[in-house]
Amino acid sequence: MPYGSRLAAMMTRRIGRECVYTPSARLALYLALRRWCRPGARVLMSPVNDDVILFVVLAAGLRPVQAPVSQWDGNIDPAAVPESTWRDVDAVLTTNLYGMPDRVVELRRRCDELGIPLIEDAAHAIGTHVDGQPIGTFGTAAAFSLSKHVAAMAGGFLVVEDARTRRELELLRDDLLTPRRLRDDLSTTLRPLARSAVRTLHLVRPVWRTMQRLRLLERDDFRMALHAPRLAGSARHAPSLAAYEPWVRVDLHGFRSRHGALVRGQLELRMALLDGDLARRRAGVSLLSGTAWATPALRGRAGDGPPSLFRVPLLVHDRDALLERLVDHGVVAGYVYDPPLDDYAGAEFVEPSPDPTAARWFAAHTLPADPLLARRIAAALTKERATAAHPPLSATQVPAPDPTTTLPTPLGP
Repeated sequence: MPYGSRLAAMMTRRIGRECVYTPSARLALYLALRRWCRPGARVLMSPVNDDVILFVVLAAGLRPVQAPVSQWDGNIDPAAVPESTWRDVDAVLTTNLYGMPDRVVELRRRCDELGIPLIEDAAHAIGTHVDGQPIGTFGTAAAFSLSKHVAAMAGGFLVVEDARTRRELELLRDDLLTPRRLRDDLSTTLRPLARSAVRTLHLVRPVWRTMQRLRLLERDDFRMALHAPRLAGSARHAPSLAAYEPWVRVDLHGFRSRHGALVRGQLELRMALLDGDLARRRAGVSLLSGTAWATPALRGRAGDGPPSLFRVPLLVHDRDALLERLVDHGVVAGYVYDPPLDDYAGAEFVEPSPDPTAARWFAAHTLPADPLLARRIAAALTKERATAAHPPLSATQVPAPDPTTTLPTPLGP
């Protein structure tokens, strides 16, 4: 029986497509890029994305092409991509940033016209739908992350269209897995429990401050250190996951460890609770979407009910200072993708966006709020007198609210 087949079957029942279990979404994405993109291919992607994803693309031997994005959700704006760029890319990689869906219908149409694959990064988007169809079923393949939704800190899936492709990718996955170690399995199993205990005992602030003082965090800033000369040297070995492992493994050292029965059993238990998790997220999104800080992109979806987002993008002034002060309220808000990847990595490693304005503004003003902590975050921002940020654009460029939508009442002071 293939490795992780029980977990894969659970995801297949949920998504309706063939699934390959992987230890992480980043390994799933690497498998997809290797399977559908030749070395040297140019991949269109959003610059508002985790730096790990950039390094996965580079590890696959590909050239990341940064796209113009929507100022309201950070995802690719297909209409703003120049026709010359469309004619010159070999694949499109979505982001579904924080669970807000990419414009997948338009992206799929363009990819079909060009005869190129659409690969969905759905790590943030379990439970996200577009016109009733789940994210992860629009593209040629999709990568999902369990760690983002069931607090497991491990586990992912690669979703594909047919059983034959699934079997091919299972073999490629097995070649890339590193041997199981009992110590790593115990650590992977216990870390989510420890994190839960820290929150329950209201120890977030002292634990986080202690980790900062002792320099136990892998990132000193929102982005990891680039180490450009060493990164450039790794390109000689691409495609090679091993050559880029120092970058790809950050924040998840076991991203390609072969998990034993202990970890997989815990993931099965947690996955069985996924629907409850998604329901709690929808409730949190409903609360936060009614505040002055919420992105207007949430308003147009209210007719379908609140989405079950991984994080709710709140647009605020003085974002960096607010993030520091939120720690004093027991909230550590990660997943800030600032600066955009083209500013972070430079033209040596990526093709810059032809219009970076929206990406820079969105990245600089977005505070990703965990919907499971919605009331605490809203109360903290109210106490800190956080002010909503609005891009310096004309009113004609601001999306009009849906006249049929009734928003929740904003929280008072």
